[in-house]
Amino acid sequence: MGRTLQNTMINLGLQNACDEAIYQLGLDMEELEEIEEDAGLGNGGLGRLAACFLDSMATLGLAAYGYGIRYEYGIFNQKIRDGWQVEEADDWLRHGNPWEKARPEYMLPVHFYGRVEHTAAGTKWVDTQVVLALPYDTPVPGYMNNTVNTMRLWSARAPNDFNLRDFNVGDYIQAVLDRNLAENISRVLYPNDNFFEGKELRLKQEYFVVAATLQDIIRRFKASKFGSTDGVRTVFDSFPDQVAIQLNDTHPAMAIPELMRIFVDIEKLPWNKAWDITKRTFAYTNHTVLPEALERWPVDLVEKLLPRHLQIIYEINQRHLDHIASLFPDDVDRLRRMSLIEEGGTKRINMAHLCIVGSHAVNGVAKIHSEIVKTQVFEDFAVLEPEKFQNKTNGITPRRWLLLCNPGLAELIAEKIGEDYVRDLSQLTKLHEFVDDDLFIREVAKVKQENKVKFALYLEKEYNVKINPSSMFDVHVKRIHEYKRQLMNCLHVITMYNRIRKDPAKLFVPRTVIIGGKAAPGYHMAKMIIKLINAVAQVVNNDTVVGSKLKVIFLENYRVSLAEKVIPATDLSEQISTAGTEASGTGNMKFMLNGALTIGTMDGANVEMAEEAGEENLFIFGMRVEDVTELDREGYNAQEYYDRLPELKQAIDQIKSGFFSPNEPDLFKDVVNMLFHHDRFKVFADYEAYVKCQEKVSELYLNSKAWTKMVIRNIAAAGKFSSDRTIKEYARDIWHVEPSDLKIPPPNEPRDAVEDKTPNGTAA
Repeated sequence: MGRTLQNTMINLGLQNACDEAIYQLGLDMEELEEIEEDAGLGNGGLGRLAACFLDSMATLGLAAYGYGIRYEYGIFNQKIRDGWQVEEADDWLRHGNPWEKARPEYMLPVHFYGRVEHTAAGTKWVDTQVVLALPYDTPVPGYMNNTVNTMRLWSARAPNDFNLRDFNVGDYIQAVLDRNLAENISRVLYPNDNFFEGKELRLKQEYFVVAATLQDIIRRFKASKFGSTDGVRTVFDSFPDQVAIQLNDTHPAMAIPELMRIFVDIEKLPWNKAWDITKRTFAYTNHTVLPEALERWPVDLVEKLLPRHLQIIYEINQRHLDHIASLFPDDVDRLRRMSLIEEGGTKRINMAHLCIVGSHAVNGVAKIHSEIVKTQVFEDFAVLEPEKFQNKTNGITPRRWLLLCNPGLAELIAEKIGEDYVRDLSQLTKLHEFVDDDLFIREVAKVKQENKVKFALYLEKEYNVKINPSSMFDVHVKRIHEYKRQLMNCLHVITMYNRIRKDPAKLFVPRTVIIGGKAAPGYHMAKMIIKLINAVAQVVNNDTVVGSKLKVIFLENYRVSLAEKVIPATDLSEQISTAGTEASGTGNMKFMLNGALTIGTMDGANVEMAEEAGEENLFIFGMRVEDVTELDREGYNAQEYYDRLPELKQAIDQIKSGFFSPNEPDLFKDVVNMLFHHDRFKVFADYEAYVKCQEKVSELYLNSKAWTKMVIRNIAAAGKFSSDRTIKEYARDIWHVEPSDLKIPPPNEPRDAVEDKTPNGTAA
């Protein structure tokens, strides 16, 4: 979520009043804002997308709740020591959190372990361990519409009789100390992005958030006028018309068997009715096609932790496979491919298959990704139910990612086209009228220059590095992962370095290359990539021949509050994943909206950015998805690129020989070995096209006016990438609710009994 103070002031229309009041007190608002900790309760794009979605849902007046876990320790703080990433615990609650309100009155029990009993009265899950889920509510204000939604995060608490109720011989002290075991569930965020680690504590976290949330939703449904009873039991027929649940990736997939357990075991609904309601309630968003990221939980772990849920999953699978067998008799391979249970070695549950079968809608997050989902990853399921599969291209909130982080640009745009664009970003197309307006061109360039100077000062203060604010700020910030190809950027840096050294007198467009992002603590290759970037920076930044022509900076502890500083100062945005690997990307959109140009592959939302702005207004290079597929078919041979491209050979030889690590010449042997022998992401195959494309970038940067005109064309085309547009599509196509433009009256004005005039709608 990042920081909350400035976002709240902006959405409430109070920023200027607050700035003035604080100034009157002799304080500086910006200094105050810098004191707040980031709430870092997610890993990369997935968690930030959810944060943007909450802002848009409130702004569109949707009755929506964001549910998650209140981690005591969020994503680790990254320190760079001697060029290596070192992790520190993120004790973000150390000084308290003024934005949250504990709600002990809504505390709920969550059960683990135990066994299943089949009785005449039905199936019972007994002898369980209980953990309490204590909700903390954080307000989510809409933009200038007096709407405030809720983000409800669950914290784990041990019940007071924990370890004391059962035949306890009397070690009271140990029993109280053991309360930590239960409360560890919400202790710490798993720091993996795009990687599945099948740990018991992680599965506990996933079920914990799901079980608490579903009880909360059902309590609210029963309390509403729709949760009517037939005298004894609640009638759930209208449940899917009142409740929509969006599964953000497969992490909350246990919600599907959990809702079935509630309906069948507790509410005594017949299976078919329960399953119909469940399917109509859930929808699933897929966020990655990388096989190592797909959740596949071992059956024996689920059997131990959630025995009843395993039985329900088996029953869902049996009925699912019976259906497929009836449509495709004798096609045993299809049954194997489509089963929720993967046999062979340790039996595992494929959570994506569970989500597809248990949802009425499945979507990818960019056109190209949704196509890959339909035609490759889940092809068998799409053949069965093509109407279930949709696209919802991701977006970003223009409140945080323009108004808050780039007030200079936001104001400049408002002067030209009015202020309405903040709630309807498609209005940015009006800027096309000013693409040849010399004054506007100069003002856009001036705002960018001011942002660069401000960021340069920040870097000087925080990192003691002097940088040239008139150099091109070439920025690559995102999680460190092989598929995102920070290594390719690194090879380009080495190539530029070698060119300057070879011919120091030749004209060179000065660059400051900024690379930042966290590596998962257990991801060895990602950590080596960070070390390599820092080793290259060490050499480049201290070479007197190079001087201020080229600087390399690794940006420590990249996070939301740092993104808000670096993105407005960026000239060139690096979006260079291998085609077909980045589901969407959202950083790409933030840079586009803030007046950077993009160098990128035809991957994720880059494709749609090129479609909106015109491919000639982005620096697109490299293999397309079809080329990657073709290269896989014929076999990727890294050696042939190394042999054919002298500059690539030189760069690799330098890394290999210890030019960048003289004290430990074979430090990067693992990296080099990977690039030659098992590079799934084909860095060498795109290197030549990338370097050539970078030459075109430098050439355009020399012509400030032509560059800025291209920037304006990009900003004018960025409207599609508002999360408001994304949420409207979810609301209409999946949740079946209508966004409302109604600005409800502020609390100090009387509300003329508007309570019952509200149209009935789903709560998402």
